[in-house]
Amino acid sequence: MKGIKTTIAAVAALLVAGAAQADPVKVGMITTLSGGGASLGIDARDGFMLAVKQANNPDLEVVIEDDQRKPDVAVQLADKMIQQEKVDVLTGIIWSNLAMAVVPSAVAQDKFYLSVNAAPSQLAGKGCNANYFSVSYQNDNLHEAAGGYASSAGYENAFILAPNYPAGKDSLAGFKRFFFGDIAGEVYTKLGQTDYAAEIAEIRASGADSVFFFLPGGMGIAFMKQYAQSGVDIPLIGPAFSMDQGILGAVGDAALGVKNTSNWSKDIDNATNKAFVESFVAEYDRLPSLYASYGFDTANLLLSAMGKANVNDKEAFRDALRAADFNSVRGKFVFGPNQHPIQDIYVREVVKEGDVLTNKIVGVALKDHADAYASECSM
Repeated sequence: MKGIKTTIAAVAALLVAGAAQADPVKVGMITTLSGGGASLGIDARDGFMLAVKQANNPDLEVVIEDDQRKPDVAVQLADKMIQQEKVDVLTGIIWSNLAMAVVPSAVAQDKFYLSVNAAPSQLAGKGCNANYFSVSYQNDNLHEAAGGYASSAGYENAFILAPNYPAGKDSLAGFKRFFFGDIAGEVYTKLGQTDYAAEIAEIRASGADSVFFFLPGGMGIAFMKQYAQSGVDIPLIGPAFSMDQGILGAVGDAALGVKNTSNWSKDIDNATNKAFVESFVAEYDRLPSLYASYGFDTANLLLSAMGKANVNDKEAFRDALRAADFNSVRGKFVFGPNQHPIQDIYVREVVKEGDVLTNKIVGVALKDHADAYASECSM
């Protein structure tokens, strides 16, 4: 009997020691922290790090670098993180042209990549990879919802514009996929552009009954201000990126009433989201943005996988990520077969709460929506 007890105790000790000695996970976060679009990267970083702080997991280490919104810088940082820092997981990239420069090489080197934002169509379809997970969406999704909303609202002749880079092309493709009217004009602007006089003149002369625009960050701020000053009164519709919390403060009352589509909003009614909004405001003294919500969910997805599997057991860790066993700020969270979310997408309206401009959900644009490229993924 004594021998049996000793054996049981020894096995228990080994199990405890094995859990304590689980290999830590090192994350390399490459995101935009300076220059144009810095607010997006800062929000994604802050949301991610809020979840890390709340978890207080000593086995998780995060290394953060600024890509300056430059693809060559992002590639150099990824090489450094993989070869010198020996990271297990990469994350953080906001811009799709940077993602296309970094992700294929990173996953080919057997590193996991968890996207907090950029999710170009090339990585959702034929270019999908078992090590690549998009926690945010697939680039087309919010724009598909905007096209669907525009049709349901009775618009028949839309002018559409977006920056000339992968996410911009995905955005207009997504809008047109679900919009059943005519296209009065289709324009690709320069990435980072801040003067939209020519485009607004085209809109004025187009005969359009609505304008769909995808211009994230400072581009959206510049466009909205100039559009309001122009006196053109054609209704605007955009994805959340063009009407997000950081943009609204800079645009001001010109944004009131604009409809936009989003898979997250601060008024989604679940306990996790309410706690996230409250804790983000307490930590950073500002309302969270869409990008912050994605960062928060990404960190919690990673932490959930760490609780189930060792990162060095690639297959087990991959399965743990696929399970998505965490409480999302969006409520229900499941991955489709190409490891992109299947999720609800809402219509929001810009409103004023006290002195603060923000968004309020006014309806559901698409329910349990999957992306258009999953069938092309051969995983």
